Amino acid sequence: MSLPDPFDDPRFYEHLIAKRFLAWVIDLVVTLVLVLGVVAATALIALVILPLVWAGVAIAYRYVMLSRYGATLGMMVAAIRLRRLDGGRPDPALCLWHSVLYAGTMMFVLPQIGSVALMLTTPYKQGLNDWLLGTTMISRFHDE
Repeated sequence: MSLPDPFDDPRFYEHLIAKRFLAWVIDLVVTLVLVLGVVAATALIALVILPLVWAGVAIAYRYVMLSRYGATLGMMVAAIRLRRLDGGRPDPALCLWHSVLYAGTMMFVLPQIGSVALMLTTPYKQGLNDWLLGTTMISRFHDE
């Protein structure tokens, strides 16, 4: 299996940036709810290390969802899936690296700007972590 070429068949990549943004908003809400659950379960003690808790929860959430389903809840709603550039599904190790790099890029402004710039300029609409790992998002109907 291989991904459709973005120049020969651009419909697989249309509206991908808007879909990624929708997925990001939904996943942000899901992560917030999970973090609030952790904070409540620890009787507010987790507030002392909230940035670490948030990063850990976000990485765990993304890793579990990507390795099991190839998409987070937000990606499922937005009808996109994570794929390698050769079209294959990512293995668990790649899902972990994708989650860790994503969390790392979200911690700093410059990588976020770079990620958005790459989404606007690369044919596969890849973010920084996608570009580094050789992955991309693709509309779900490609799988079906």
